[in-house]
Amino acid sequence: MSRKSSKETKKANISSSLESEDISLETTVPTDDISSSEEREGTVKITRQLIERKELLHNLQLLKIELSQKNLMLDNLKVEYLTKIEELEERLNDALHEKQLLSLRLDNQLALQQEDARKHKELMKQEMETILLRQKQLEETNHQLRERAGDIRRNLRDLELTEEYYAKLKSLPEEELSLPEYVSIRFYEVVHPLKKELSELQVKKELLSEELKDYKSQLKDLTEFF
Repeated sequence: MSRKSSKETKKANISSSLESEDISLETTVPTDDISSSEEREGTVKITRQLIERKELLHNLQLLKIELSQKNLMLDNLKVEYLTKIEELEERLNDALHEKQLLSLRLDNQLALQQEDARKHKELMKQEMETILLRQKQLEETNHQLRERAGDIRRNLRDLELTEEYYAKLKSLPEEELSLPEYVSIRFYEVVHPLKKELSELQVKKELLSEELKDYKSQLKDLTEFF
């Protein structure tokens, strides 16, 4: 802006100097000491100089107008570019704000998913502990039943009857039975249901073992997944 103003100042100075020269030429021409021919030649010379100076002034004025128009165009371009810059900055700020909102939403969703995964893992851990405790209880119960069965076999081995022999002794009157035969019948009636129950428990144990194996496999898959 300082360079532009200095140029305009110089042009204004040139214009004023030309105008002053024009005036001085018109007012300081001598007329008393020259001949009529010299007056005509001086007049023509002065007229040519005046025309040239007026053309220069006219061209200078045109240049001033053109310069003013270009300055106006530059000002308009500046305003347009500043407006575009403000719009772009506003759009950039909106995009940054939207990015922050999306990032915050993503963080919240991730935190919720992690919390759900933690709760699910804790639930599976509790279920696994319950299954292991149940397995331990079943193993203890099975061990106790085996011990009871072993004791019965050791203590009453001689009293065991086959189903056919039991049916035969059962068909006889009690007064015809000897004491060992009577005890054997009573032993069979007590032990046989126990054997049947033991067999059913064995089947249940096998089923529970298979179920426990499946739970362990599912828990392992879930643990590896998380």
